[in-house]
Amino acid sequence: MARAPRDVIRKNGRPYREHSPNLVRFMRLCVLLFCACSLAIAEHTSSSEATSPSQASGDEQTLWGLERAYWRYVEHNDLAAYSDLWHKDFLGWPSVSASPVRKDHITDWITSQTAKGLAFKTVEFKPAAIQITGDVAFACYWVTFRWVDKQGSGAPHTFRITHAWLRSGKDWRIIGGMSMPESENPAK
Repeated sequence: MARAPRDVIRKNGRPYREHSPNLVRFMRLCVLLFCACSLAIAEHTSSSEATSPSQASGDEQTLWGLERAYWRYVEHNDLAAYSDLWHKDFLGWPSVSASPVRKDHITDWITSQTAKGLAFKTVEFKPAAIQITGDVAFACYWVTFRWVDKQGSGAPHTFRITHAWLRSGKDWRIIGGMSMPESENPAK
């Protein structure tokens, strides 16, 4: 049986050109790349973690407001409002604790000072950075405060604070955090 020339082969009654093996491999590679890119774009587009710039800006304002409220609650010794900022599964490591603490011990650092008759006074709140990814946010900032006695005396202390926030519905709660005293001459 005679075979048709290499460049014209009949398949199912239709002529088509046979391509070189290198061209076939290249075309397969292009198809695979196209499929991979399409899947990546589809996943990103349909992801529930996508955040629009205006939403991120609104979330940033909300979170910085919650961080400022945190220190107002401490200043007013409003432990109920303060405790409400925390997620039930919180785990963090405050600088005043020898080991990590859970939600049931988050007010210990406040009550240990108020039991001595001291009052908390915020001196300065200075945001450093915030990162929001979907329903998770990480806030970094400095806070300067004083524990003052009845005469209003008390040395200022500056701390670096980090809080991890988790959105649950419309509410944000602190799920993790850490603090450390700022050194006299911080590295730049």
